Amino acid sequence: MSEHSVENGRVPRHLAIILDGNGRWAKRRGLPRLMGHRAGLRKLEEMVRLVKREGIRYFSVYAFSTENWNRPKMEVDGLMSLFRYYIRRKVEAIKAEGARIRFCGRKDKLPPDLLDQMRWAEERTANETVLDFILCINYGGRAEVMDAVNALVRARQAQGGDEQAGPVTEEELRRFFYLPDVPDPDLIIRTSGELRLSNFWLWEAAYSEFYFTDIHWPDFDEAALKAALADYAGRERRYGGLKP
Repeated sequence: MSEHSVENGRVPRHLAIILDGNGRWAKRRGLPRLMGHRAGLRKLEEMVRLVKREGIRYFSVYAFSTENWNRPKMEVDGLMSLFRYYIRRKVEAIKAEGARIRFCGRKDKLPPDLLDQMRWAEERTANETVLDFILCINYGGRAEVMDAVNALVRARQAQGGDEQAGPVTEEELRRFFYLPDVPDPDLIIRTSGELRLSNFWLWEAAYSEFYFTDIHWPDFDEAALKAALADYAGRERRYGGLKP
């Protein structure tokens, strides 16, 4: 796909994927669930290359939600270990693709050593400009909005109260989102057949296009990505208006 296609909206500027189906992928093969999560993380390196090739500028993935802490402790601990491994082993390969790694979500509850690795990965790739690769870990759309509201309140209080500040605008609130410079996702893909957002990019998804596939995330390949992008390219985005 050409850069001109991106500018004309035929390719999403920001592609987001809800990585679903790792556990079911493993179960079908008689493997532990963590083997499915491991396969899902391996898939990310391949997908970064494919997304870059398509000319997409922002690529975000829903890797661990604020609700995923409710899963069995063994699975959660295993996921944290996999995140550590992935960051430690894959940063240089992702950097070589010209991708900047960014993390999105609440930092509380994450292990301190994992936070250190996340900061290192962001610093190591900070100067890359081809692709922003955003890993949403301990992310929740409701949590993001609440955190932004509370940060806005604190900022107004620090300026002497909000009596003269006037009503809150979308632009003012957005400045306190986790990644305020990242544009809203144009296309959100969810794998493995589920038909819901599950608290992902709730504010930002107001006018996103959605694409659902029964393919489990570890099996999501180049052909599946191209099918999703072709479907998106055929849609007409009016943002609540009418076609001229």
